[in-house]
Amino acid sequence: MAIQYQEPFQSFRFLVEVENQKGAVVAAFSQFSGVNMTVETVQARDGGDNRGVQQVIPVLTRFEPVTLTKGVVGDNAFLDWLFSAAAGVSTGPRGGDELYRTLNVVALDARGERGVTWSLKNALPIGYSLTPMDGGRSEVLAESLTFAITGLERKTNPPKDR
Repeated sequence: MAIQYQEPFQSFRFLVEVENQKGAVVAAFSQFSGVNMTVETVQARDGGDNRGVQQVIPVLTRFEPVTLTKGVVGDNAFLDWLFSAAAGVSTGPRGGDELYRTLNVVALDARGERGVTWSLKNALPIGYSLTPMDGGRSEVLAESLTFAITGLERKTNPPKDR
């Protein structure tokens, strides 16, 4: 019986692209979680409402941090950007607009075609972790990334003719 070799990267169903870099994939992951938007509201009476009915007014939108897990970063410049948010050996975290980027997380379907894309607006890297490494085992190295975001857009790609 022949042993079938399965490329480990086939299980990565979420590609990460940095917007304005012409669709270059910088990382790939198996899991994408934490997408959560909450709109806080206040209740007030509209000045022109003579019925006395409270209106709900949105005042503050909060986005929870998002996490990409069980993946790998394949672009060194992207990795340098990830670490630029952290304190260096002799300096504190770097600030400025260059620290915030829009990241596109692209879901792939079973055929590897592009599906839904989530644009993470003003993504700021706030977490990086690496799976434990054990030279005695044959597990694939996996990285996890966490981003604080200030906006989110969901786009669907039109299905291709089969």
